[in-house]
Amino acid sequence: MDFDFTDDQESLRDAVRRWVDKGFSFERRHSIAKAGGHTRDVYRELAGLGLTGLAVAEEHGGMGFGAIEAMVVSEELGRGLVNAPYAQGALLAPALLAAAPAAVQAAWLPQVADASALVVLAHQERGARYRLNQVSTRATAAGGGWAISGAKSVVPAGDEADAFIVPARISGADDDSAGIGLFVVERAAAQVRGYPTQDGARAAEVAFDEAPATLIAEDGFVRLEQAADIAIAAQCAEAVGLMDRLVATTVEYMNTRKQFGVTLASFQALRHRIADIKMQLELARSMSYFASLKLGEAPPQRRRALSQARVQLGQAMRFVGQQCIQLHGGIGVTDEYIASHCFKRLTVLELSFGDTQYHLGEVSSRMQDTAGVFA
Repeated sequence: MDFDFTDDQESLRDAVRRWVDKGFSFERRHSIAKAGGHTRDVYRELAGLGLTGLAVAEEHGGMGFGAIEAMVVSEELGRGLVNAPYAQGALLAPALLAAAPAAVQAAWLPQVADASALVVLAHQERGARYRLNQVSTRATAAGGGWAISGAKSVVPAGDEADAFIVPARISGADDDSAGIGLFVVERAAAQVRGYPTQDGARAAEVAFDEAPATLIAEDGFVRLEQAADIAIAAQCAEAVGLMDRLVATTVEYMNTRKQFGVTLASFQALRHRIADIKMQLELARSMSYFASLKLGEAPPQRRRALSQARVQLGQAMRFVGQQCIQLHGGIGVTDEYIASHCFKRLTVLELSFGDTQYHLGEVSSRMQDTAGVFA
């Protein structure tokens, strides 16, 4: 199988990397995090590169690229520690809005493509524990439209968004997979309480009280699963870029920091630890490729593959992060040093769209017919 990237994909990677090197230093990231994590200006700069239209169809002003291009961009943004809601606004929103009626697509997708509107998915609810079918937010028909009541938690960039894509229950019990619709709700119709997150970004608690909503699709659960898998693939790629940066920083530190008159890199035991770290990084890279390549599969195969990738990435993120911080010593956890920011972002990624234990359970439940042996 050919894993080489095309010339266009390499050009895309180079463009993102040049922007990161020129316009998004660690000092800029640190100052944004210290100021509360507002990143709308950064998101607009990504729009200037055309990246916010990456997954939007050409008829709506986008580039119509696929999963591999999204992986390339996400990996480079991870390597640059870019704290902007790229996956939420530029990858998930177009995938979900593509299921909407033509008029809704025409109203929102051009704005998503040029970043004049930031639309984010608001799906998490208290007590759901990563289960996408656990939806207590309710949608009722009202005056030829819809009204939504309920609350969503830890909505990425929720207080910077212009609109939310909200899963809400049209019928059935709170844990039914059927009866979940997807709706667009403008921010003005919601009560939003924003706050900074541990990784230097922002999130919000969002409440709806008979908020007017526009229907995207009534088969929302299937669409929501697909969006979650797109998010997981993007997170895998971002994590690979982050770990690349953290490992390079750690090796550089070991080559300059001296102990007992010699550099840390001269100690064989520490060199062995770096070898273990790099092995985990390459395993993670392979599974990130696997995740993006499997996004086009049928839902059962896709869901299992993405959970498999997420388990491996979760283990790698924790191992690489912890080992690199330990190799740095005390400086590794200081806020002024890049390693701590890499580690915090890896920790947040490991807990997003299902932690490692959750996805291990998903893999197990989807492999009963093969007795735990990969088919």
